[in-house]
Amino acid sequence: MFELGTSLREARARRSIDINQAEFATKIRAKYLRALEEERFEQLPSPTYVKGFLRTYAEYLGLDGQLYVDEFNSRFVAGEDSERPRRSSVRPERRTRRLETGIVLLVVAIVVLVTLVVAAAWNSSSSPPKKTAPPAKHVVRKHTPPRIVPYLQIEATRGDSYVAVHRGSATGRLLFQGTIERGRTEPFTGKRFWVSVSSPENLRILVGGKEVSLRGGKPVSLTVTPSGVQAA
Repeated sequence: MFELGTSLREARARRSIDINQAEFATKIRAKYLRALEEERFEQLPSPTYVKGFLRTYAEYLGLDGQLYVDEFNSRFVAGEDSERPRRSSVRPERRTRRLETGIVLLVVAIVVLVTLVVAAAWNSSSSPPKKTAPPAKHVVRKHTPPRIVPYLQIEATRGDSYVAVHRGSATGRLLFQGTIERGRTEPFTGKRFWVSVSSPENLRILVGGKEVSLRGGKPVSLTVTPSGVQAA
């Protein structure tokens, strides 16, 4: 266990980087960087932003970003252990019996199949041969599947931006979390999303093929539904 904020601040000091330089390089506002160094995480929009900013800032300072995210999760995020998969409660003896039963049934099915094949061959050999018509020619047609256009597309056209996308709402299943670099596009299928971005001025967001108008300058959260896009 270590102090997140203190280690970030000391790493920045060792590199002789002021807070404004860090803001320009990471695209994270200076007040959020100070909040990370002082462990005032409640001043950030959400835990999702905290994790993303921690990772980006730590890696910018030459540190292990995942280590800082794990430390934050262990100290400030609860309830994640409940999602771990449970071990199977089926005893080995029951599994062995099921396997033996399956083998027996497979053997019986093979015996029945062989019997039917032998009987059919015997019947066909005892009857006169029948004239058969030549097989009809089949024309194979290539089927081109329809092109699926994602309902939501996020393009980094002017620069990098941290983005988090959840299914349905802010508490829904996390679909994407990280920095979309300039020139990259992230597509999402579905009709309902909760989207949070740190630098909207760097992005081009398309919903149903139509561009969403965004105001830059500060982080923004959006709710995307079939009826339209609204600020969250």
